[in-house]
Amino acid sequence: MKKSFRKRALEHLRRCSGAGRYARDKRILRELESLIRDRKSKQVLLYIPLPMEADLRPLIRQLRRQGVTVLVPFMEGESFRLVKYRLPLRKRRFGIYEPKFSRQHRNKRIDLAIVPIVGTDPSFRRVGFGKGMYDRFFAREMKNIQETVFVQRDLCWSPRVVTDEYDVRGDLIVAGKGTVIR
Repeated sequence: MKKSFRKRALEHLRRCSGAGRYARDKRILRELESLIRDRKSKQVLLYIPLPMEADLRPLIRQLRRQGVTVLVPFMEGESFRLVKYRLPLRKRRFGIYEPKFSRQHRNKRIDLAIVPIVGTDPSFRRVGFGKGMYDRFFAREMKNIQETVFVQRDLCWSPRVVTDEYDVRGDLIVAGKGTVIR
């Protein structure tokens, strides 16, 4: 059931990556800026977007100018470690861009983790691309993450539970058409 939902959601996200993308991304960026400011977050986990994901690059630039520590995933094996965002970026596995050279981030605390999703269900658990990298990372580091925000350009929602117990659970979802709170 999860596999077929993921397939439909990915098709939908590819379709909505064209028209209206800019307006949806702007709404998402405004909502995320507000969340980060209101929570006074100083250490934020973000992602470097794929074409079908909400483009957070303007937010990354803004946060760095404001002195917020921006952390991004750096793939290692079947999971990832966190590194500080820095330029230049290089294209790696699965077409994901990452900082070229970086040491692992030492301070474990993350005020706000902003995570891309393919979809979700009533349990507020993440359906991702199917590699399990975020699931393995969160299983290891959940105690250090204060709040998890899912981001999606256009919300893909299953009315039935399709996720597994080990899938990452979010606290809220920011999508191009509004915010959903668990």
